[in-house]
Amino acid sequence: MPRIGIIGGSGLEKLLQSSSPVRVGTPYGPAPLISIGYIGKEEIAFLPRHGPEHDLPPHKVNYRANMYGLKKLGAERIIATNAVGGINSEYAPGDICVPQDILDFTKSRAATYYDRAPVTHVDVSEPYCPELREHIIGSASVLQNKVWANSILAATEGPRYETPAEIRMIQKLGGDIVGMTGAPEVFLARELELCYSTICFVSNRAAGMQQKLSAKEVMEVGADVMPRINQIIEKTIEIIPKNRNCACSKATDEARV
Repeated sequence: MPRIGIIGGSGLEKLLQSSSPVRVGTPYGPAPLISIGYIGKEEIAFLPRHGPEHDLPPHKVNYRANMYGLKKLGAERIIATNAVGGINSEYAPGDICVPQDILDFTKSRAATYYDRAPVTHVDVSEPYCPELREHIIGSASVLQNKVWANSILAATEGPRYETPAEIRMIQKLGGDIVGMTGAPEVFLARELELCYSTICFVSNRAAGMQQKLSAKEVMEVGADVMPRINQIIEKTIEIIPKNRNCACSKATDEARV
């Protein structure tokens, strides 16, 4: 049973050694094929967020099935990756960010496991696991990768890019980066009492901050940055302790009415 799950796009599955695909059923529908393999001596579950062929747009991803499927396999900690647009003027394409908080502007997604009794209000004062964040940031530092360690991620609905006016609004609210897959993933992990953190790479400057946006640019920057992200993930997995020393595993202890 893998205790660590990785969520991301194409390229990350190459991290795994001797992997095999498994299909996991959940009360929310099937998760995409999940690859079980090894990174070093650690057994890992890798889930392709957009499907093996990258055919699911961000607003159609079955986030509830994804997170539930990883927990069902035994995962306790989740390391995710996201491509994001840079809003903070100091951030440049190719930069790596580890968010500490999130602004949720998604609209139509199933965002909770608690649609019925017991009524449950999960605390998200720390939406990202502080222990996992610390290990990711530390790993990046050891590898001499520059990381923006306290970013605020804004999650938008997609699949279109944001308008310049929307980006100006997010900037005024404190957002440093913007992407389409950050929510509800982080909140669902919290409800399942999973440790969750994400590694974001800036693929472009956000709308209104460069002449135009294109998926081609995102893919090109992603291909250049992914080797560095892979190294950070590998190093992080080496140093993650067996036991969790954070509050994530008790997120619902005082949440139910």
